[in-house]
Amino acid sequence: MDTTEQLNGTYFYKGLDNLTAQELLFWVFVEETEQQLGVQDIIGVASIILGSNIIAVPGKPKTATPGTSPASLFFRKHLSFNFKTRVLPTLTKKSFSLRGIRFFWVKNLGAFVGRAVPVLGWVILSRDVSLISFRTMNHYNAIARPEDKIW
Repeated sequence: MDTTEQLNGTYFYKGLDNLTAQELLFWVFVEETEQQLGVQDIIGVASIILGSNIIAVPGKPKTATPGTSPASLFFRKHLSFNFKTRVLPTLTKKSFSLRGIRFFWVKNLGAFVGRAVPVLGWVILSRDVSLISFRTMNHYNAIARPEDKIW
């Protein structure tokens, strides 16, 4: 095991000594984060950025979500297939809060894919946060004294 208890009731972990239970949890969290982050996180962040409405679009109605994203422009150009009716659900945001998110139905395949790009990015990053949290708790609880364990 990579952790041993010191005589004074503190922990030793990966070359760090005299750690409190809270400091041990922090360093386990750092290690689990380092192990989780990789190429898929770059894809997740890039998807969020490419799906952000950062390009101004003149002439849009005031009720429409302002701007458009690089992903939306790209996919509208390269996937310009239109269904007869609006059958594809998308998420749009009018503001940077959860209240500003709404569903909007589109018939253009490119618009659908372009709006799905940031959603994919948030899913990837949410998965990472969940895995890091789960693995941190399991790793920490496996090495902590019973009175220091989290649930």
